[in-house]
Amino acid sequence: VVPHGFVPTESNAPGNVDANVPLVPSSGGAPFAITEHNQGGFQHTQYPYVTGTSILALKYKYGVMIACDMLGSYGSTKRYKSVERMQTVGKNAVLAASGECSDFKYILTLMDGLTTDDYCLDDGQVLTPQEICSYLTRVIYNRRNKFDPLWNSIIVGGVGEDGDSYLGTVGMIGTSYTDSHIATGFGAHLARPLFRERQYDDMPEDEAKALLDDALRVCYYRDKQSINKFQVANITKDGATISEPYALSTAWHYNAFVNPAAHAVGTW
Repeated sequence: VVPHGFVPTESNAPGNVDANVPLVPSSGGAPFAITEHNQGGFQHTQYPYVTGTSILALKYKYGVMIACDMLGSYGSTKRYKSVERMQTVGKNAVLAASGECSDFKYILTLMDGLTTDDYCLDDGQVLTPQEICSYLTRVIYNRRNKFDPLWNSIIVGGVGEDGDSYLGTVGMIGTSYTDSHIATGFGAHLARPLFRERQYDDMPEDEAKALLDDALRVCYYRDKQSINKFQVANITKDGATISEPYALSTAWHYNAFVNPAAHAVGTW
């Protein structure tokens, strides 16, 4: 079997191979040079192009809240400003992602297939948040093992059939865990200190929303890949809702913002 596009010449005939040219043996024994046309097909998402920043999530008395902004960054350019990075899955779960937006769209197509199967079976059984998180852990770990990872950090929040709140996350290499509060991206450094100080599982809804707003505000102040346009998902035993976009009040008159290099020797 001769590889497609292989043209035998005197230089690449068996026994006359240039040692400086990288070669891949074919099934017929005739090697051929690796070129940009036979690298194994398209590899569009080997590096992230359009990305989203932090996702913030926490448990409260009646369920789970998840929040994020709506920016899709093209490199360092704030290119797309109405990107929805949260999606309901079934009745009592929400899926949110930071990272590569196209990979997240692919994950949503997988989830659409599973929810369609649930609907067609019509047996009264639907995917629970725990099952969704477990499934995505296997999918993402599988892609990682193929060296073609899905470039996302996923958060799954919902309320199970037993009425208990569930909040889990899956990293881009398949690592996963559950907690009472989770943040991805810069939010893991900027928002989680606030969550550790103020979050508790029985907190009322208005207090949970205020905490999320404070954390989103801090992320907006400190993360250049964020914009002041946010959505919040609220998941309870009665169902999941995602809010309309909204903006937070901000203040830029603080001395640290007016002259950020005042106390940092050596900065511009």
